[in-house]
Amino acid sequence: MEISIALKAGEAAATVPMYEQIAAQLAAQIKGQVLAAGTKLPPERQLAEQCGVSRTTAINAYRRLEEMGLVRTRVGSGTYVAEGAGEAALPMPWHQLLVPAWQSPVSGIIRDLVAMDAQGTGISMATGMPDPRMYPWDAFRELLGREEMAMADLGHIATEGYGPLREALAARHAAGGVAAGAENVAVVAGSQQGLYLLAKVFLNPGDYVVVESPTYLGALQMFQAAGARLLTLPAAGPLQLDLLEDYLIRYRPKLMYVLPTFQNPSGRVMPLAERQALLALAARHRLAVIEDDPYSDLYYDQAPPPPLKALDQHGGVIYLRTFSKTVFPGLRVGWVVAPEAVINRLAQEKQYVDLHSNNLAQWLLHRFLAGGQLDGHLAAARGEYRRRRDATAHALRRYAGDRLSYVAPGGGFYFWCRLTGRATTRTLLAEAAREGVSFVPGDAFYPGTEGDKEFRLCYATNDAAGLQEGVRRLARAVAAAEKQGGAARTGAPGPRPPII
Repeated sequence: MEISIALKAGEAAATVPMYEQIAAQLAAQIKGQVLAAGTKLPPERQLAEQCGVSRTTAINAYRRLEEMGLVRTRVGSGTYVAEGAGEAALPMPWHQLLVPAWQSPVSGIIRDLVAMDAQGTGISMATGMPDPRMYPWDAFRELLGREEMAMADLGHIATEGYGPLREALAARHAAGGVAAGAENVAVVAGSQQGLYLLAKVFLNPGDYVVVESPTYLGALQMFQAAGARLLTLPAAGPLQLDLLEDYLIRYRPKLMYVLPTFQNPSGRVMPLAERQALLALAARHRLAVIEDDPYSDLYYDQAPPPPLKALDQHGGVIYLRTFSKTVFPGLRVGWVVAPEAVINRLAQEKQYVDLHSNNLAQWLLHRFLAGGQLDGHLAAARGEYRRRRDATAHALRRYAGDRLSYVAPGGGFYFWCRLTGRATTRTLLAEAAREGVSFVPGDAFYPGTEGDKEFRLCYATNDAAGLQEGVRRLARAVAAAEKQGGAARTGAPGPRPPII
């Protein structure tokens, strides 16, 4: 059989061995199906004569093709193109193998917000993160250099968390009126993992969950991804206990999820009397309540009422906390306070995810608590964030005028704003992108279609000067959106894309 092979000459021939050139050209013809599967190739001596090379070079070329799986040698018969050698490799059908992901209108918004902050461009008033300049890193660095950690603490620990940290958290809660021992505390990788685990151990597809509307978007996504059906209570104004009782009688919801203290996104604080009435109703109907409490330590005017967990007499409240807002989010340490039966079930489910949360972070936090440094840090954080809240309120009054309505929050990280004119939040998103400022649109916090006139501003991440400039840009965007009415302008949005 005659085979067409063109060998390189001169300098190119010196850099690529002859047998490699022959093998590469034969491989191309096999893969291109010029040489079909089962085709007998020339004997080594004939190939050597055709190519003007030694027989040893021809033998090495065939060996290289055999290593590539393109030819097979049959003793006493010759060399043949291998079966399937010319077939193109099919790509892995990942989209067919993966379980379909649950999709929502705001799917991926958390990832987009965190990524936007990481880019470091423009002024972000979107993601609810503390200012990195407020992280107590010097204290942690000192602890790392001064304290000696037992090597056993770097091995596997209990799934429920590092024992001394659980004891310290339980003691801190007990001092605040929450009756809990270490056996009632499970450390998780941030409160988001706590929500995930709670959804896994409590919810089957079709179960009902009562939520505020609006509420934390991560919780909405978690419950909806679990297949839960959501029953909503308006977050603004007094708690509608009559509506809640109607839900309890008609639907028998499995859980209620609530942020009673500096609610995300509205900033509302549930009064003490409402907390007591809610707990009484929950006890009467044996409703389990998840209390998410990331912000109660960040109050700026007066301390909030006790958490639901401290008022709970029937043991139906599951209390979710985190260090992400008060210390720094990269620690990824949150915790759940609950009856021991719930903690044991959570630990069993958590073993399937990560065995246990980060040892070093837990050890550092325990030493931070043991040294009494958290309270001093919280006092400094409250003072600085109060100044930033006031700076934001002043800038909104100065630049936005009557185009926005809002109530200055008594704590937490957010202003919950409402457009008073013709513009919608989606129109405003495009204009804000052109101005280089970002926020979270209100519809992300609703399980339904509400929120097209509302949005959330975070004042924690930027200093006073950055907040003033951010609000000034936002006010320009609001004015432009008002001119557009309900329709966003087309064209290039500038260097910063919308967050969703």
